[in-house]
Amino acid sequence: MGDHNIDPRALVEGLSCAALVDAMGNLFRHRAHILSLVSPTPERPLFGPAVTIAYLPYRDDFTETNELGFEGFFHRTVGEAPRGKVLVLSSGGYPDASHGGGTKLSSVHNYGLAGVLTDGRLRDFSELASYDYSTWCAGEATRWGGDTVAPAAANIPVEVGGVCITPGDYVYADSSGAVVIPAHRLPDVAAEARRVDAEDKAYLSQTRTDDLT
Repeated sequence: MGDHNIDPRALVEGLSCAALVDAMGNLFRHRAHILSLVSPTPERPLFGPAVTIAYLPYRDDFTETNELGFEGFFHRTVGEAPRGKVLVLSSGGYPDASHGGGTKLSSVHNYGLAGVLTDGRLRDFSELASYDYSTWCAGEATRWGGDTVAPAAANIPVEVGGVCITPGDYVYADSSGAVVIPAHRLPDVAAEARRVDAEDKAYLSQTRTDDLT
């Protein structure tokens, strides 16, 4: 289970998404990796505990959803301790629709979240790049998507890129993809990822030695 006093960031420092995916595969049978994500700042990895907003196809008669809008669901989702969290937005069946942009997602910057992960598209990449957080999504959108998908529920399990993400799961994303790690197993997964890394380095070292002999 690990020491709950350990800084989660220290656990994954120096690890890649690929190593963490390998570790998850060694410890679990379910899918934990998400592919084909892009970012306005691909040099910035994303890591933190997930908070989720489930999106659904837009309906005129969803009164509460339409009245709350993104801002209302954002505050309902992040709670009183938003700093360092990862805002996860499910695509709601429309991965090519915009799920937000520079204006809506300015709240992620203002409240100190670690970033945003979605298998939908986002607008205003140049503006998103100017914020402090990391953004990973399916691609850039041009058209507003509020008449196509809308936020419908806060902090429930969601499906993103074929992976189940529950609130509190740790999300790690970099230029190779993303991985979702159960919070209570983060120390075990990080330790296994370091073992995998060490094994790979030992193999490469041995291969170089063999090539020279």
